[in-house]
Amino acid sequence: MQQRTSPVAVSAHNWGWRHAGRKRPAVAGADFSIRPGERVLLLGASGAGKSTLLHALAGVLGEDTGGTESGSLTLDGVHPQAARGRAGLLLQDPDSQIVLSRVGDEVAFGAENLGIARDEIWERVRAALDDVGLAVPLNHSTAALSGGQKQRLALASILAMQPGLLLLDEPTANLDPDGVLEIRDAVARVLDRTGATLIVVEHRVAAWAELVDRVIVLDAGGGILADGPPDQVLSGAGTRSRLAEAGVWLPGAGSAAGPGSGSGAGSGAAMLFPARDIVPPAPAGPGAGTDLLVARSLDVARTAKGQPVLAGVDLSLQAGTAVGITGPNGAGKSTLALTLGGLLRPRGGDLAAAPPLARGAGSVPFRWKSAQLVTRIGTVFQEPEHQFLTGSVHNELAFGPRRAGRSETEVEAVVGRLAERLRLQSLLPVNPFTLSGGEKRRLSVATMLATAPDILLLDEPTFGQDANTWRELVALLTEQRDVHGCAVVSVTHDREFTAALGCRTLRVSGGRVEELLPVSGRTPSGAQ
Repeated sequence: MQQRTSPVAVSAHNWGWRHAGRKRPAVAGADFSIRPGERVLLLGASGAGKSTLLHALAGVLGEDTGGTESGSLTLDGVHPQAARGRAGLLLQDPDSQIVLSRVGDEVAFGAENLGIARDEIWERVRAALDDVGLAVPLNHSTAALSGGQKQRLALASILAMQPGLLLLDEPTANLDPDGVLEIRDAVARVLDRTGATLIVVEHRVAAWAELVDRVIVLDAGGGILADGPPDQVLSGAGTRSRLAEAGVWLPGAGSAAGPGSGSGAGSGAAMLFPARDIVPPAPAGPGAGTDLLVARSLDVARTAKGQPVLAGVDLSLQAGTAVGITGPNGAGKSTLALTLGGLLRPRGGDLAAAPPLARGAGSVPFRWKSAQLVTRIGTVFQEPEHQFLTGSVHNELAFGPRRAGRSETEVEAVVGRLAERLRLQSLLPVNPFTLSGGEKRRLSVATMLATAPDILLLDEPTFGQDANTWRELVALLTEQRDVHGCAVVSVTHDREFTAALGCRTLRVSGGRVEELLPVSGRTPSGAQ
């Protein structure tokens, strides 16, 4: 197939951007040039400005958006705002860029706005959906897709536009290990076919290192920390230690390598074992081992009248334990978590809170009021923005404790402690919706920790985290389990995370839930 678009050249000269209302720039002193058709992996600590740079390249940042720009940033010699349509951006949160109700219409939307002929649009739509492995009918509801499926849909929408510059912001963050490789290979096929320039932000370094020609690392303090061929940047003695200190995930670093380090992306599925052979880690903390929530023959569905996606689930959540829920995208992991959290009505069977959790609120979590849920079950959604309620990070952290009736002295103590542990101190006055993806995720976890719930349900808790914030998150959740007796339940594809927490692991697949052989708890070096 002939190349359909010309690849874009990118140039930055002392470029920087400060968001409106911020004292410090998100990016400062960025200097680099990217040749047409070059493939670049963009790395940096959480909050270093990677997403901000991609947004600027896509032409959605400018003086008219309220921020302050310095230096110059160009696509083919012109400002990105004057080159709209030349770049296609996949955002961290796919929900924020899905606008239509049917899958086919959504994928066609961008190409249609570029004035592509009708017949060619639908050829592109089908090819893009095949490329990303989203096998659903064109009239399938976008609202009925899982988080991982929405990610595939958003990527297909970008691919159908065939841009000269492909900007991908953590395109595989919420995908299962097989899905990571499928998306990476889909991107490779598109690049081979079109010759487009690529800039991809990912924490799964190992999965992308062989696809790219070059690695650029943003320094959180401004400027470029490293720039060069992947082997030189990721393995060179002169840069590896500096990158590790900055929190960049490095392939081949054992258990500290994090997402995509080997076991995390593309390895074979763990062997299934019957439940009777499992010896879970010993419970810890107050009331350790006490049943908090018990499911018997539980059926769960995404909507009140929808068909069950999981049936016959038998499960108990106990104080002082950690549980990991894994499985392919679309299998029902998030639906199960939302049902356990009292946010979706069970479609059948029984879900009952045991007396230590119920505490006079009744045994059915779905019937609890928000004030009753807040200190009992805390749920962290897959999309952090779905749970933000206020206009500042400080007020988000304070909202739950105030709702629970804590004094202002107690509230401020909780806010200060969590902000320090999760590196949010400098962001307390900032609007939560303006944070980076990794910062939003840490804030969403912190808001649930603020009320010290008995059960903590987290959907993809390590999304967008660098190695340093990942370790701190693991340490904080381990503390909740071992010191406070919390039951920590995580929906995740991050195998290193479940290993570090010593999780009892459940695999959701084919409408059923099975237990896997537990892995021993191990914490990467540097965790407290």
